[in-house]
Amino acid sequence: MRSTEDLGRSHGWRLQRGVLDDGRVVFAKTGAASQVFASEAAGLRWLGEVVAVPEVIEAGPDRLVLSWVEEERPSAAAAEWFGRDLARMHLAGADAFGAPWPGFIAELPMDNTPADDWPAFYAERRVLPFARMARLSSGDLALIDRAVERFAEVCGEPEPPARIHGDLWSGNLLWSGGRVVLVDPAAHGGHRETDLAMLALFGAPYLDRILGAYQEVAPLAGGWRERVPLHQLHPLLVHVVLFGGSYRAGLMDAVAGVLAL
Repeated sequence: MRSTEDLGRSHGWRLQRGVLDDGRVVFAKTGAASQVFASEAAGLRWLGEVVAVPEVIEAGPDRLVLSWVEEERPSAAAAEWFGRDLARMHLAGADAFGAPWPGFIAELPMDNTPADDWPAFYAERRVLPFARMARLSSGDLALIDRAVERFAEVCGEPEPPARIHGDLWSGNLLWSGGRVVLVDPAAHGGHRETDLAMLALFGAPYLDRILGAYQEVAPLAGGWRERVPLHQLHPLLVHVVLFGGSYRAGLMDAVAGVLAL
């Protein structure tokens, strides 16, 4: 790079805006050698078969370099376009629940070993491993175990594996050129309601417009709103692991929501 601008740090990674010798503007994430960069690159390329993502310019053991995305203010029109794009991405599907690359969310590893059954995959690869890391009380863990036992009963009618982003909070939506560009995926074959629950967890601009346009392309199964707490268990556990007990109350509210289904 012929010039760089420091953008700070995130999860221990150094973030930079750079200009390559050929004039291209790029975003670079660097840090200790890890499979996380190759995993993110694989997820971006996979999602990019269907929706807008940055171009992967380089993915090395200690860096990821992507094309720069120039951001703009969110708009209702872009939100509706994104809703339809998101539905098409989910409908593009996956070979199984999981992925053929190592999984990560932030710097935390996730087991992406493929599975045919979503409730078991979600319990064994997403919820229970993070519950063990979360330093919760024995009472909290007992309630989580009770909720896990109900996954197959309360998850709704079986759906085929969807091509999901896996960490679809509003900070991973870049509004640009009248569209939404997706970044920082934890991409894998999953349940499509998981992405929608993550959008709702911390709020997204024009969420009602996103959901309305989504349903025009891929109507959701009955009861999906009531199942939101089920799909928020994993991201809330991740936040407890990363950021501590301030997220415990939200987690246990979601557990209670699952037990009430």
